[in-house]
Amino acid sequence: MRMQQMCSGSETQGSIQSQQGTGSHGSNACCFCWCCCCSCSCLTVRNQEDQRPGKAAYELRTDIPACEESPTPTLEEVCAWAQSFDNLMVTPAGRNAFREFLRTEFSEENMLFWMACEELKREANQSTIEEKAKIIYEDYISVLSPKEVSLDSRVREGINRNMVDPSQHIFDDAQLQIYTLMHRDSYPRFMNSTVYKDLLKSLAEKAVEA
Repeated sequence: MRMQQMCSGSETQGSIQSQQGTGSHGSNACCFCWCCCCSCSCLTVRNQEDQRPGKAAYELRTDIPACEESPTPTLEEVCAWAQSFDNLMVTPAGRNAFREFLRTEFSEENMLFWMACEELKREANQSTIEEKAKIIYEDYISVLSPKEVSLDSRVREGINRNMVDPSQHIFDDAQLQIYTLMHRDSYPRFMNSTVYKDLLKSLAEKAVEA
């Protein structure tokens, strides 16, 4: 009852406010990576991706980023994730939890691509921008990649043209498209998953005990 009162109104999903504001077989909430020293499954490369048909000839990059370092989220923060997708994506803990869920749906590449775009936009050195843009293209845009994200032809063609002289914003349209896809497709399932519900229950029980 107390958990329901503290999270009242959490079923309402907010609309996407901005890109910068950034299924449901979940894993146990205790395997979330709240710090960089945690040996959680976020550090494990998904071998299943290597086996996707039609792309076996492509050499998969294995340096998948570890989960972001973050403190354990509060009950209020976790309740806020249910209010809007922006609230989920704005915090490292939220992104880690959502990424854990995406892994169960074999769509973790969407979050990895979004995170790579955020990192690229913080770069100022042109040679570094070109190097990172090439890596992102090979990992997530190339049709030969096992981690290729789903983009429409207009966005893909624009990226292909701009790869001649890439800027840190070359993937902005693609990043927004993937953000929208995660919001509309994966986010509702995440909110109904055991990944989210187990975490919410655990934090609510601790709040009652306190």
